[in-house]
Amino acid sequence: MSSTMQESPTPAYWAEACKHLMKRDRVMKNLIPQHPGVSLQSRGDAFVTLARSIVGQQISVKAAQSVWDRFAVLPQALTPTQVLKLKVDDMRAAGLSARKVEYLVDLALHFANGQVQEAAWVDMDDEAIIAELVAIRGIGRWTAEMFLIFHMLRPDVLPLDDVGLINGISRCYFSGDPVSRSEAREVASPWAPYRSVATWYIWRSLDPVPVAY
Repeated sequence: MSSTMQESPTPAYWAEACKHLMKRDRVMKNLIPQHPGVSLQSRGDAFVTLARSIVGQQISVKAAQSVWDRFAVLPQALTPTQVLKLKVDDMRAAGLSARKVEYLVDLALHFANGQVQEAAWVDMDDEAIIAELVAIRGIGRWTAEMFLIFHMLRPDVLPLDDVGLINGISRCYFSGDPVSRSEAREVASPWAPYRSVATWYIWRSLDPVPVAY
């Protein structure tokens, strides 16, 4: 994680969420104390957060970081306008597929043209923001949910399409047996209204190093 990134402090609800989860859930009671002093943090830049999510689609966290590190040094600044100035060949050489290049360009266009009304998101509910984001090419529900968790710091998102969440629930609650979406949803019901926080700790159970988009 770059030290030059502006990062937000711990979300105001974090301590309350941890208390709630430890009281309601036996796994959380053991898991949360194993990761003191760390929490969900926002990078504070909507465009960069979504771009990172697109880069990370369908590849491992390690591979995504490697591609992102090569891509991030191409533009003069990580802004929509500067990304639109990049050559396709240079973006491909950084390890991006042709499709991901198209998606990043479309994302940059949405921001540069004002099609994305970032200021309005504060007053919108989660599903309304998801609907606006999935209208952008390359952004599906998973990416929109990662955005809600990592950028908006929304406390109650349950990303059932996330492989890490499903694997973590399998390992922590079902002794490694396969888990269906409905079983995962059932496990997560006591986590509300802090399902984002519980999800974050489930990710920690798989990888102690916090991931940020």
